[in-house]
Amino acid sequence: MAEGIAKFHGHDAASAGTHPATSISANAVTVLEGMGIDTEGMKPKDLTLFDVEDYDLVISMGCGVECPSVRLDDDWQLEDPVGQSIAVFEETAREIERRILQLQ
Repeated sequence: MAEGIAKFHGHDAASAGTHPATSISANAVTVLEGMGIDTEGMKPKDLTLFDVEDYDLVISMGCGVECPSVRLDDDWQLEDPVGQSIAVFEETAREIERRILQLQ
């Protein structure tokens, strides 16, 4: 959700994880599209596909069990909403958006 929200607000952003799923959560798609964010072409990506040096800022949504061994400029310590209700996805999206807007 973070990539879509960041791009919606004009940032050049990419999102990746240490253990990406095979597809975006249906709840994430529902929430993003409800925010007016196009999800076409979005897919989970592995962190190893990126060179963090190509980015001005590297933010973890929350390391949880495993933090990547890459430069992190900030850890927002957000709980992964996967497997939870749509309300939890909405709350997480609002918090991501609030923090992204503070970056501007």
